[in-house]
Amino acid sequence: MFPVGLYLLALVGGAVISAASLPLWRRWCEHVGLLDEPGHRKIHKHPVPLAGGLAVVTGLAVPILAVAAWAWLGPLPESFDRVVTYGLAKRGWQLAAILGGAVAMLALGIIDDRCNLSAKWKLAGQVLIALAVAASGIRVTIFVESPLFSYAVTVLWILTVTNAVNFQDNMNGLCAGLGLIGGWFFAWHAGLEGQYLVASLAFLFTGALVGFLPFNFPRGGVFLGDGGSHVVGFLLAVLAILPDFYSAASPQKWLVLAPLLVLAVPLADLVSVILIRRRLGQAVWVGDNNHFSHRLVRRGHTKPRAVLILLLIAAAIGTATFLK
Repeated sequence: MFPVGLYLLALVGGAVISAASLPLWRRWCEHVGLLDEPGHRKIHKHPVPLAGGLAVVTGLAVPILAVAAWAWLGPLPESFDRVVTYGLAKRGWQLAAILGGAVAMLALGIIDDRCNLSAKWKLAGQVLIALAVAASGIRVTIFVESPLFSYAVTVLWILTVTNAVNFQDNMNGLCAGLGLIGGWFFAWHAGLEGQYLVASLAFLFTGALVGFLPFNFPRGGVFLGDGGSHVVGFLLAVLAILPDFYSAASPQKWLVLAPLLVLAVPLADLVSVILIRRRLGQAVWVGDNNHFSHRLVRRGHTKPRAVLILLLIAAAIGTATFLK
């Protein structure tokens, strides 16, 4: 059974709820002053609400909580019951850890947006969240049966991807677009391996970004902010761990590298800017204009075209992970 209806409901539901909640979150951000003010290295001339992360998390959390409540209070439709009930029984605590981690990452990013946290405190918060996720059982193994190794690699992976994706929040549509593409590929990998709850979560995440993206690209009426980019990076890191890329059905060991390929653009950009900053004697956590997107603009591309080029590259590389 391949629950196409469940996947479509997750995708559309996430998009509709995210899009419907965004105007409400935008007004709330304007009311409390959660805005990206014009300034150095910024191209917008007026304050922009940082409502994107709030809308994405709403699009993710509301369907999850609604389905969990429905499954608890009464029977689900038969076509969904076998997938959802079994998945919640097997991975309920992990799902709670993912949702809790997303909310925690959102809160950490919002605090950074408001108070400009130092790098060490932001890193400390990310480490604690990553450890909580690893403790729930969501861990990288890479064929090594060692709990200590598994915890260390999982935390390192979540930190790396979260910050790599956070770095991509430098042009309208780039961070959310890369998140959408990554979520889409992880959803299909999980679905083809029969991991229907994981696939549904990935489609839900993808849908939540679909609902946000028209408000952000190309005009930038709303931004993700650090809160939103932290959520996108964190969820991509977790969704990269959950599917069984190497299994009896897919015995090619090279498929364990699939997450690196799906996330090739943000990971390569992270490595590139760190090397540039080290060569220039700059702190690696201080922003600059040396990202792939900025270099494409310096070569004569418009910002929307630079974003679309990078999204096309990400989609092409991700497609290669389905080659047998």
